Amino acid sequence: MNQQSKIQNPEMQVPKTPQMNDRDFINDILTTEKYMTASYSVALNEASHQQLYSDILGIFTETQDCQRDIYNLMFKKGFYSLEAADQQKLQQGYQQFSGYSNQFPYQQ
Repeated sequence: MNQQSKIQNPEMQVPKTPQMNDRDFINDILTTEKYMTASYSVALNEASHQQLYSDILGIFTETQDCQRDIYNLMFKKGFYSLEAADQQKLQQGYQQFSGYSNQFPYQQ
């Protein structure tokens, strides 16, 4: 991947030592939040009681928002980079999947 197609903020410098640094801690927190949202999603699918479902949904939403905030912080600190979308690849993907809509059991 060339540098021009990469979207990234300048990376915050962290010590390269055997001890955990700020990047390690925030990455661990993000991984935990991702695991929690996945687990709450399963719980939502399995909840049979409406009040329990509502309570879990509230917790899921808070956890998902927290996960997104942590991701945004990591991107801001330069710990995450993104690949710029290639317009031709986007168009090819759109064409590939747009035909699938006629396979739906109902039409919009």
